[in-house]
Amino acid sequence: MVVNLSKKRELIARVLGVGANRVRFEPDKLDDIADAITREDMRSLIKNGTIWTVKVRGISRSRAERKLKTRRKHGTSAGSKKGKKTARVGKKEVYVKRTKAMRRHLKILKARNEINRETFWALYKKIKGGNVRSLSHLRDLAKQAKTHK
Repeated sequence: MVVNLSKKRELIARVLGVGANRVRFEPDKLDDIADAITREDMRSLIKNGTIWTVKVRGISRSRAERKLKTRRKHGTSAGSKKGKKTARVGKKEVYVKRTKAMRRHLKILKARNEINRETFWALYKKIKGGNVRSLSHLRDLAKQAKTHK
């Protein structure tokens, strides 16, 4: 016998807190579902596995992301770039990269015993204060410090 279960479906959806289209019934046990009247009956059917919900079907972004990936690659060659280098790479990023490189180099110089502890800290503070322009400038300063002693 064919039973109209649309109202039951709506009630179950309300009990589960989902949309009515996500509610599924076991085809063999439609009579049990038709007999269930109260919310408690519905809950017991859900517990038994006679009624269940399906996952929300989303919209896949994979094609869109693939398209964006290729679009981002285009127009990045030298002739297409406009503005300064700092327009694409932030000043802070550049500063952090440069500072880390200089500190790493200082550490190596100290490990090789090319500079002593006092010189190391003097140069370290100069880097922090922004007195050292680049890695080559740091090398020059380290060389000068070595010749003074």
